[in-house]
Amino acid sequence: MRCASICNQCASACLQEVEVKMMVKCIQLDMECAAICYAAAQVMSIGGKNAERLCGVCADICQACGDECSKHEMEHCKKCAEACHKCADACRSMAGAMA
Repeated sequence: MRCASICNQCASACLQEVEVKMMVKCIQLDMECAAICYAAAQVMSIGGKNAERLCGVCADICQACGDECSKHEMEHCKKCAEACHKCADACRSMAGAMA
């Protein structure tokens, strides 16, 4: 949930950047990452049968978002990259633990 919140903050901050067109990929990945993090948390909270697969997808999207955010110098992107990479690691661990 922390990663989703930080991704939403990053997307919002990216929309305020002067060169917003350069931030389109970052914004898109921020929104995708937030959505999948919320979905994964919800499915895990109900003991869903697809939680393992969803955690794997979540890890992939978090990794991609973190990698994209790492390309930018803004503080909000740096903070987001760190949160996304941590979430990707946690999701990979959860997916492995559920297997």
